[in-house]
Amino acid sequence: MSLEQLEGRHEIVAPADMEALGARMGGMLRPGDLVVLTGPLGAGKTTLTRGIAAGLGVRGPVQSPTFVIARTHPSLVGGAPLVHVDAYRLGSAAELDDLDVDVDNSVVVVEWGRGMVDGLRDAWWEVELDRSWHGRGVDTACGVVAHADELDADSPRIVTISRRP
Repeated sequence: MSLEQLEGRHEIVAPADMEALGARMGGMLRPGDLVVLTGPLGAGKTTLTRGIAAGLGVRGPVQSPTFVIARTHPSLVGGAPLVHVDAYRLGSAAELDDLDVDVDNSVVVVEWGRGMVDGLRDAWWEVELDRSWHGRGVDTACGVVAHADELDADSPRIVTISRRP
């Protein structure tokens, strides 16, 4: 099975569905695959990564690597490790490259990685996560911030998976 089978839009209605999509993805990813997750705060990037980790069979727990920048999760089943990167605090693609991630032998997931991974791979998987709060659409390009209770609310997400460039 190949990740091409999941290309396109997926409506996600609950966090468990986000993890399930991630687990399907993880079962299809191979060493050398790079996945870039893009979406606003609370969209489900880390939840999707937890699912990818489960599908890959790597050691957890999978948490947001915001403060450590990158975490490597070794395989428990003899497969590729998962390298989970949070590029939010990085200032440039050069800083991401300086992490010296073993892209060839790992599955690499980069949160907030749009515009940061061009030098790591010629092609990668782009996963865009959009959410609405209580049924209202949100223009994420304007940096709209939700109230804390809205971030925790179960609201639909649209996940779009595509191959780049």
